[in-house]
Amino acid sequence: MQTENVVTMRGPLDRIVALATEIERWPEILPHYRWVTLLEGEGDRKVVEMAARRDRWPVKWRAVQEIRRQGATPEIHYRHIRGATVGMTVGWVFEPRGETTLVRIWHEFTPRWPIIGSTMVGAAIAEHLIGPQFVAHIAGQTLATIKAIVEAGG
Repeated sequence: MQTENVVTMRGPLDRIVALATEIERWPEILPHYRWVTLLEGEGDRKVVEMAARRDRWPVKWRAVQEIRRQGATPEIHYRHIRGATVGMTVGWVFEPRGETTLVRIWHEFTPRWPIIGSTMVGAAIAEHLIGPQFVAHIAGQTLATIKAIVEAGG
């Protein structure tokens, strides 16, 4: 399963990156996030437990967040280490374009569930249910809310 969410934001790149990387604050600024708990690490490498909602459906996972600061703009990478999406990789990519920044979140996931994970059934569940109904939806809400905060000057 591969998903991608893209949005253009008008605002300072450093503000966009700060909102994207300060995941412990997400429950304060993103209404669909229930909690983010720092389990270990700090700075550019953290292990966190994250919980969000997809409408009434609660979801929860653990992930390693790594901020890569080589090059002109940082990238944020996640690797899910616990939950239904264990093994998922996620990337946030920032592309400054004058007064705007294109922000892209991509997800790659091949289920590793016992019995059905690597079968066609597991792939179909990931591709048609988990990807569009949960992953892309939550990422879309995250980007839309961060865009609104940045563009409102918050």
